[in-house]
Amino acid sequence: MTPPQPKVTPGPGQESVWDYPRPPALRRCDKRVRILLQGEVLADTHAALCVLETSHPPTYYLPPADIDMQYLQAVSASSFCEWKGRASYYDVVCHGHSYPGVAWTYHQPEPHFLELVDHVAFYAHVMDACYVGDDRVLPQPGNFYGGWITPDVVGPFKGEPGTMGW
Repeated sequence: MTPPQPKVTPGPGQESVWDYPRPPALRRCDKRVRILLQGEVLADTHAALCVLETSHPPTYYLPPADIDMQYLQAVSASSFCEWKGRASYYDVVCHGHSYPGVAWTYHQPEPHFLELVDHVAFYAHVMDACYVGDDRVLPQPGNFYGGWITPDVVGPFKGEPGTMGW
C-alpha cells in the first residue's frame, strides 16, 4: 500500500499510521479508555487492546468486564476481516434509543488475534464521547472503519474522501 502524498510527518510524541504494519498488529493500551452515551458510561477500562493497521487510526477493543453490557444487544449481523476473522455485531440500546450495529466483537478470532476474543469495539461517531486518556477522540472518517483519532496519531487516514483505492 503506497501512502498518498503528502504524508504527514509525526511530531514529538506522535506516530504515523503509515508506519503501522499490514497485516495489522495488536498492542495493549496503557491509557484509560471511556465511552459515554446519553449520560451513561458504557465503558471504562485500563485494559483496552488496539489493532494497528497501515493507514488506519487505532481501533480500540475493550474487555466485556469493563463494559456495561446491559446496553448491548447481540444481533445476527456479521462481517469478515481477512486478518481477525468473523465479527459479530451489537446494537446499543440506551434510554429507549437504538443504535444499530455500532459495536462489534470477535468470538473466535484468528490465531494471531486470540487476545481479542469477546473484546468489543465501538464506532466513535455514534457515541456522545469517547476518550483515550484525557483526549476526546475523533472518529475515523467515512463511517465504515472503526478507528479512533487522537492527537498522537497522524495520517492521512483511510476513509477520507478519495481513499477507497488505497
